[in-house]
Amino acid sequence: MIHKTFTTYTPFETAEIGRMLALSFKRGAGGKTSAAVVCLYGDLGAGKTTFTQGFAKGLGIKDRLLSPTFIIVRRYTTKRNSLLYHIDLYRLSSVDDINALGFSEMVTDPEAFIIIEWAERLGRLLPANRTDIRFSTLPDDSHRIQIDGAL
Repeated sequence: MIHKTFTTYTPFETAEIGRMLALSFKRGAGGKTSAAVVCLYGDLGAGKTTFTQGFAKGLGIKDRLLSPTFIIVRRYTTKRNSLLYHIDLYRLSSVDDINALGFSEMVTDPEAFIIIEWAERLGRLLPANRTDIRFSTLPDDSHRIQIDGAL
């Protein structure tokens, strides 16, 4: 289990926290029967996508990571040939819509990594075995990143 809080002052620092967290995950980090799930919470502009870009770099993904706000899910192949699913639930109409996108299959892939922006919108579908990361913008425009969960 990990319980850490960071304060970042630049987008680079936020991405670097993501990169370092990705490096701390082991292959098959979610367990023998599930993916490694990272749930992101925070307001618009709090650093969720920037963090995810750093996480992808930590997994060896060379592609430019774009926010999947309108298509909900983007899939990337890591340098170890596992998959990173980047999910953005900001525009999700119904929690049932995520199952139509194959969420239950994603979660059962023990080699996969899943990062979910606006994870609170999953409601009853939130996996129990996950890492929660909360982002907040402080009055001086720095960002607080609180990490809690399993690696």
